[in-house]
Amino acid sequence: MNLSESARAVFAVLAASGTATRPQLAAGAGLSKPTVSTAVAELETAELAACSGTASGGTGRSAAVYGLGPAAGAVLAVDLGPTHTQVRGCALDGTLLARGTGPRADSADTVRGVLDALPAGAPLRAVVVAVGDVTQRDREGTGVRPATAKAGPVFDAMTVALPPGVPVHVENNVNCAALAELQEGAARGRDSFGYLRIGVGIGLGIVIGGHVLRGANGAAGELARLPYPWDDGREPRREAVEERMGSGSLLRRAEEAWQGADGPRPSTPERLFVLAEEGHATARAVVGHHAADVGRLAAAVVAVLDPGLIVLGGAVGAFPQLLPGVRAELARLSWPTEVVSSMVGDSGTVAGASRLAVAHGIETVTGGVRVRH
Repeated sequence: MNLSESARAVFAVLAASGTATRPQLAAGAGLSKPTVSTAVAELETAELAACSGTASGGTGRSAAVYGLGPAAGAVLAVDLGPTHTQVRGCALDGTLLARGTGPRADSADTVRGVLDALPAGAPLRAVVVAVGDVTQRDREGTGVRPATAKAGPVFDAMTVALPPGVPVHVENNVNCAALAELQEGAARGRDSFGYLRIGVGIGLGIVIGGHVLRGANGAAGELARLPYPWDDGREPRREAVEERMGSGSLLRRAEEAWQGADGPRPSTPERLFVLAEEGHATARAVVGHHAADVGRLAAAVVAVLDPGLIVLGGAVGAFPQLLPGVRAELARLSWPTEVVSSMVGDSGTVAGASRLAVAHGIETVTGGVRVRH
């Protein structure tokens, strides 16, 4: 947008704070009060900012309070999960405007439903799509898309629901969840940690100095590519470690261990962990073995990164029953490292994608003024 440099800076501060007075905007943007007054007037004319009320100061004087205007617009975050799609529409100050959830196969319909629920006339500034895949530049070199068939076809089917011309950013789903843990979850206040997701698949979100490490190929943290198995007489197989650690394999091992006197076999990881919590001997043994496997995977992460903190997440990893076994195996194999359970749950990926979308949306308006996310 054709805004002055000061107006761009003030808009970025206003979006980050939600509401602010002119003195607060001046302090946040590092500008003089007269410059901020001119910038605010420019933003009001463009309907990017609007007066939302007044606040009384310590001297008894009232100060105008500003918030985002109707032209600031909205952003969209889409989590293309393994079975379901979660979508959120947010204002540029992070306020949730609409949300929706639907089957993965109906992702386009879920996106349309959220778009229809956004305020009429609000421009869509950016879209972030979280995928369980490595990302790469598209053939035209103009954008990023999933690199493989893990997410490529469902991504293409979903994008038909997006308005033309809106910037679309694609991010790995585990990286998005790691950002959510950093901002509002178990890693709040830490600037370096590893987010280890154990679910249908496995993955690692690496945060160093408050920023996600993506790698030269956008593939940092792709634990599925770790060589496994690796010993005399056996050659590593492609993505064999994910085959070993995924929830499907966990349930197969439970089925193999189940005895006739154990009762009905668990058909979901949730049921397996409930039985373990209730003291079911076979369920506890299966969970214990899985915890040791996760602990060995965590030890591999610590050996390379030494992050100081591992957050366990995902449909399986977030169960707190895993913690004792993971901590014990990690302590046996590697250096002292704190291990905790995820605090953001199933919404972590879409929450992190929402924060990224807001940051990209602000950059769209300001022409590149960045905010920390």
